[in-house]
Amino acid sequence: MVATLDYIEEVIANYRRASEANLTTADRVGNVVLLSGETADDVMITADLHGHRRNFNLIKRIAALDEHPRRHLILQEVCHGGPTYPSNGGCMSHAMLEDVARLKTRYPERVHFLLSNHELAELTDYPILKSKKMLNLMFRLGMQEIYGPATDTVRGAYLNFIRTCPLAVRLENRVFISHSLPEEVDRHGFDRGIFERELDALDYQEHGDVFQLVWGRDYRPENADAFAKLVDADLMVNGHDPCPAGFQAPNDRQVILDCCSDKATYLILPVAQRLTHAEMVQRVQFLG
Repeated sequence: MVATLDYIEEVIANYRRASEANLTTADRVGNVVLLSGETADDVMITADLHGHRRNFNLIKRIAALDEHPRRHLILQEVCHGGPTYPSNGGCMSHAMLEDVARLKTRYPERVHFLLSNHELAELTDYPILKSKKMLNLMFRLGMQEIYGPATDTVRGAYLNFIRTCPLAVRLENRVFISHSLPEEVDRHGFDRGIFERELDALDYQEHGDVFQLVWGRDYRPENADAFAKLVDADLMVNGHDPCPAGFQAPNDRQVILDCCSDKATYLILPVAQRLTHAEMVQRVQFLG
C-alpha cells in the first residue's frame, strides 16, 4: 500500500535535513570527521547491516546516545538485504536508510553514516548481483511499493543524502574508520586527496578513488601498512567483508566488523586514549 502524502513529504524533508547535517557537522573537515577528546569521550563503531532490523535496534539500544551525551555512533551500509515485501519481493531496507537519516537529524553532531559500497551502488546505478537477484532492482521495487509515483522524488532525496556522507572518521588516538581500504596501496599508491577535496562524479565511478576505497579487499599487511602511512594512522576499523565469526583481524593494523548476521559485533573505543592492536581486538563485543 502506498504511503500517505504527508508521510512521503516527511521522508523527503528529513533526508534534506540529514544531508545538511552531514555537511555542517562541526567536526567534519573535508570528507573526514575528526573526533578529539575535546568533543567526545568514546565512539561506538558498527559495520554492515544490510537491512538487519534486530541488529539495528540493538545498536541503538547499546549506543544509548541520550544517556551518553559525549558518545558518537558510526553506522555503515544498511541498503540491500533483510525482509522483503510479500507483494512484489521488493527490498525493505530503504526504511532503514530512512531511519539512519532520522538518527542523523536527531543527533547531527554525533551520528556518522559512512559512505559504503552498496550505498555508492545506489548513487551510481552500479549493478550488484547476489543470489541471482539484482539488488538495486529489488531496492527500487521496495520503494515503489511504498512511494508509488513519488518514488523518483524520494530517490533523489536519499541519493543526495548518500552523496553528502563522510568517507571516514579519524580519532585523536590515531584510529581511522572507513568502510574498507583500497587495494595495492603499497604498489600503486592512492590519492589521499579524496579525503580533503570536493568530490566529483568520476571519483564515484568504477576505478575512481572513492570506488576503490569502499570496494577494496586487500588485507595483506603490506597494504594495511601503506594505507596507514598514507592517512597518518596506526590502526584501522572497517566493514565490507563478511565475517562468519562476527569479526576478523587480518593483520596487525585492521579490525573488520560485521553486523548483518546473528554473530554481529561492534567496538566502543575511547577517542583519545592510545590503543594497541591487541587491545582493540579485545574490545570487540557481540551485539547479543
